[in-house]
Amino acid sequence: MQSSITSRERLSPEGSLSLWREYKETRDIRVRNRLVMSYAPLVKYIVYRKLREVPSQCEVEDFIACGLEALISAIDRYDPVKGATLEQYAWTRIHGAVLDELRHLDWAPRSLRRWERDISRAREQFTAIHGRRPSRQELADSLCITVQDLRRREDDIVVCDVTSLNKLVISDDDTTVERLDTLAGTDVDGDPEGAAMRSHAKARFRRAFETLPQREREVAVLLYVKDLTLRETGEVIGVSESRVCQIHTRLKRTLKAELSDDAQLLASVG
Repeated sequence: MQSSITSRERLSPEGSLSLWREYKETRDIRVRNRLVMSYAPLVKYIVYRKLREVPSQCEVEDFIACGLEALISAIDRYDPVKGATLEQYAWTRIHGAVLDELRHLDWAPRSLRRWERDISRAREQFTAIHGRRPSRQELADSLCITVQDLRRREDDIVVCDVTSLNKLVISDDDTTVERLDTLAGTDVDGDPEGAAMRSHAKARFRRAFETLPQREREVAVLLYVKDLTLRETGEVIGVSESRVCQIHTRLKRTLKAELSDDAQLLASVG
């Protein structure tokens, strides 16, 4: 009897049709589940194939669940009178469901994804013919668009490729690397070259500062270290606010002239 077929056996078209007819007659969920288990490898095959073509940030298990739902729906809606085998009909339903799920999760419109495939195909064809990667102008010419249009479409593709910083880029028994780990560091103290430049800039500024008269150095300390106002600074050193302003203007002019040769260095370290 057909119901004796185990779920691990690959069904022939005749065997699957016989088992399907038994399910339609009895509506026995156990019979339907044998069909589902028999075609489950088909779901995995389609899912992994599509995820290679269109990378997604979702878990593979989510797409397998989506494919299994489509498989169950295909079993319930299958009509042998229309000529297709159950496997052919299930393939179409599963493939469509996975594509719909990918499109639902993808920020980019279909037209942009078509451009992404066209650009990739044109680059591969040029490389195969000429033995080198095409320049931007050559790639644009092969697509019959301008360089400006190519650059705009590539920018749009980059913007739409949103991913989690916690997505794994390397994973094996000994190492697990997330995308976050591959980003360039922003810790300026960890940059030896930057640290050397900052140290040199500070030393250069100290030497220039030491050339200022005592009164100007005192005003600079009160304004920039003690964070006093012009009026408060004047009260401390016993002069008017306008006089402090004059001293302040003069010391800035002196420092600017003294450090003119190091302007680029000071600007690079902020």
